[in-house]
Parts: sequence; structure tokens; C-alpha cells
Amino acid sequence: MSSSGSGGGDNKKHIVVDPFCFRQFSEHKEASQSYKGTVFGDVSVSEMEDIVNSFYQGDESKLVNGYAPFCKHLFIENKGISESAKVNVLEITPDNEHLLRTEYQARNDKELPVLVRYFPESVKEKLELPTAKYLDFILYSREQIQKENAAQGDDEDSAETAPWGIVSIKAQDTATENPMTPITAMRNALGKEEGGSGVPLNREE
Repeated sequence: MSSSGSGGGDNKKHIVVDPFCFRQFSEHKEASQSYKGTVFGDVSVSEMEDIVNSFYQGDESKLVNGYAPFCKHLFIENKGISESAKVNVLEITPDNEHLLRTEYQARNDKELPVLVRYFPESVKEKLELPTAKYLDFILYSREQIQKENAAQGDDEDSAETAPWGIVSIKAQDTATENPMTPITAMRNALGKEEGGSGVPLNREE
């Protein structure tokens, strides 16, 4: 995570886009060009914050529990928000498995690179993926974001005071949490120093 949000301490906002999530917005060209998930080309960080806060309005009943107490989900129907939010999950079949690629990826220069697999953009473009019906905003508490920043050597005090930071946005067709990828669960278990959250693996899950 990064130590400061785009809100710059705007107390009127309950939720801000954390800089860790800037890679999902094309206005941040360098970060978004290498990101293989959903990238929003038709809505800015500031506009997304306005949309999310207008929907949320401090109503905690709209938050859905995530994989840990500091993590929440906010599901918003993708009506008039973003046409560039395409469903970003493909079923692996005998017909397309040969197209899968693997590489070691780190989400920032402080993280330990881990092995991931993905379909290249050329494959997704040919399939004309549909626009997602919902956006899953994954929120981390301000306290958790600060803990992860400190663990990676970022001890600067942040001017941001919004209680929640958006750390990821998933484009999908359901208003429910999708399963966490195994490599993300593994990274979290490695601890905050390696870019994870510090939540241990649960073998039963």
C-alpha cells in the first residue's frame, strides 16, 4: 500500500482510492500500462471517489465483511459508471489453456515478486468480454493501510483521514465476493513486509 490517498485529508470523504489502486486508472499511465486487471479509461480517480461516497453516505450496513476484520466489500451496480470495466475472469478450458502465460509479478517495487498466470490481452480482445454488471470495491481500514505502509518502510505520517481506502476494484457479474486467488492468499500469509496483509493461510478455505 501507499502512505497517502488522493483525498489529501478531505474529511468529507468516508472512502478514498488508495494510491495502491491508482494502477487501475489510465490517468496513471505508468502504473496502469503494466497492470493486467481491470483498468478504468473512462472514469478518473476523483470521479470514482465521488461515485462511491455518493452511494455509501456513511451507511455501514452497505459494507460486506471481507476475509479479515479490516477488509470490507462495497458492491455497486455498474450502471452508467464505466463501459471499460470488462469482466476479467475467463474459464480455463482444454481449448484455451495453451494460451495461458506465467510470469513473476510484484505490485510495487517493495513487494516480493510471485508467480502468476494470466491470459494475454490479445486473447481477451478477441473474445470481446462483456461489460461487468457490478463493481466490487475492496476496502481496507485506515489503520491496516498504515500498518502495511510502515512494515514496508514508509513511516511518513499521512494527511489522509478517510476511514476506508479502496485497494482494489473487481469488475464482475455478481454482487458477491469472488474467491481470492491462491497466490494472493499466499502473499498475504508472507506478511506485511513482503506486501501482504499478514493474515495466515486457512487450509480449510
